Amino acid sequence: MNVDLFDFELPNDRIALRPAAPRDSARLLVLDGPETRDLHVTDLPSQLRAGDCLVFNDTRVIPAQLEGTRGEAKIGATLHKREGPRRWRAFIRNAKRLRDGEVVDFGQGVLATAGDRAEDGSFALDFHGDEPVELLLERCGRMPLPPYIASKRPTDARDADDYQTMFASEPGAVAAPTAALHFTPELLAALDAAGIGHTTLTLHVGAGTFLPVKAEDTADHKMHAEWGRIDQATADRLNAVRAAGGRVIAVGTTSLRLIESAAGEDKVIRPFEGDTAIFITPGTRFKGVDGLVTNFHLPRSTLFMLVSALMGLDRMQAAYAHAIAEHYRFYSYGDASLLLP
Repeated sequence: MNVDLFDFELPNDRIALRPAAPRDSARLLVLDGPETRDLHVTDLPSQLRAGDCLVFNDTRVIPAQLEGTRGEAKIGATLHKREGPRRWRAFIRNAKRLRDGEVVDFGQGVLATAGDRAEDGSFALDFHGDEPVELLLERCGRMPLPPYIASKRPTDARDADDYQTMFASEPGAVAAPTAALHFTPELLAALDAAGIGHTTLTLHVGAGTFLPVKAEDTADHKMHAEWGRIDQATADRLNAVRAAGGRVIAVGTTSLRLIESAAGEDKVIRPFEGDTAIFITPGTRFKGVDGLVTNFHLPRSTLFMLVSALMGLDRMQAAYAHAIAEHYRFYSYGDASLLLP
């Protein structure tokens, strides 16, 4: 499909620079079949059914934004995928000043040697020493806010909490699964009381999620890979939910992509561990999920293509036009939508 079909105009003032407070006070646009409702995230229990199950991503964002030097040159690095105990793949700012085998000093005693450069322009970085890389990043790294926020204000102490979900337990992401940022213990208790269950999986979100689609046709776009895991118990539970007539509702496109990677043509969800580069566009047949809670996405992005695949392109273009007219807040710190095809 032509990528231009997924374009739309977003006023700059619709981009949220801070999350709603409290988190579950954010607005919720509900698309329930042909119906459209303007609600709030606190209304979510009334929009789902007893027996449904929400699936959260328990990945934890690491301080993956690094600033360093190579000789006199300043080098910026955004880690995006672990390749080994001490090796990470990273997108490099000022990459022309860096070559294979050169050492970057990130301060605080943190050094890394540049390795091979991949087709997407990223470098391998091999961190020196014996300390776990996570400890090194705590010393020298900062929270990797999305470019559309970082370009408008600096990262600060609030982001260390704001950009982490209440489910975050497995370190490895360099971007938050932002749909889950809206959830609070109080909301989870209300969902439990309504008979709506929840479970978790792990997908370590990479910085590739923010890469623009440069191809003119979706068929020519190469999707980035991310590591994920669904264990046997989680797969069994989700299959049991659907067998009992409940719905599997992914919270975030990351959860949806992993479930769809693990589901077979028979619509059975199986254990999964490894990389997925699934690219979901209109025409995709969904095998593992029945709905989605998600934020509002960038024009021409793979994530807007994903929600268009779930609900239909015309439906999503109309829904986004409605959200813009009604002053919904967009992107990572913005409002949410509930999509029930």
